[in-house]
Amino acid sequence: MKKYLSTMLAVCLMLAALSMPASALEYTFDSPPTGDFGTPTSTEDIIQTGAEPANKDRSKSSALIPPGFGTPTSYLPGSGEYLTPNLAADGPLSGNYTLTVTGGTGGGAPALPGTVDTSAPTNPAYPTASGPVTAFTDVTADLYYSNGSLGTLEIPAIGLTVKIVQGTDNAALSKGAGHFTNTSIWNGNVALAGHNRGVNNHFGKIHTLDTGNTITLTTALGTRTYAVTSVAKVDVMDNTMLEATSDNCITLFTCVRNEPSYRWCVRAVES
Repeated sequence: MKKYLSTMLAVCLMLAALSMPASALEYTFDSPPTGDFGTPTSTEDIIQTGAEPANKDRSKSSALIPPGFGTPTSYLPGSGEYLTPNLAADGPLSGNYTLTVTGGTGGGAPALPGTVDTSAPTNPAYPTASGPVTAFTDVTADLYYSNGSLGTLEIPAIGLTVKIVQGTDNAALSKGAGHFTNTSIWNGNVALAGHNRGVNNHFGKIHTLDTGNTITLTTALGTRTYAVTSVAKVDVMDNTMLEATSDNCITLFTCVRNEPSYRWCVRAVES
């Protein structure tokens, strides 16, 4: 009997519990104070003296190589050497895209050595004219080396030593500096072309050359040393610097990166 009463009591308690209304737990969330998200962990004071100049050049042309740590000018704003000095705002090539400036820190017109004679029946560059070329050396079979090159070009200032091959097409420029077939290979104006990017970017730094830098040309006819007289950006259709000259000079061409309408042109005269 006692066990029966205990069982009935337990059943009654369960029924009583089930009969009570169920209520969900209630929670409240307070919004975080304004400004708590994304607050900086440190502060940096920016001090600007004077108004920002209009159209300030922020390209690679104005980039500076910072001075060495601990040097007297290491703490001075705007100190250091230009990454591309010829293209700097006060550099020789700023804003000029024709043959009107010289390389380095000089100014004036680039030197075009000797008198240009455009009357040359034997020169393929001038097929309709008549008269002798003042200085011109044709490429002949005996001027080729056993490796198929016409010689070697050396520019110590940019650490360049490259062989010279005939022609300026992609096949030729993949092997070295290409020789313009309508120009001289020794006497007069020797004109060469090269890539400025990729694996064979032999002429990638010629625009950084300065007035007086030396260029050495070695062929089967001998070795000549030239001094740079001009570094300029010229129109892609301007072939003036390919013309024959009476004095000995060398002319280098390469593309201008991201500017297909222009070419870099370096002229050096025998020193």
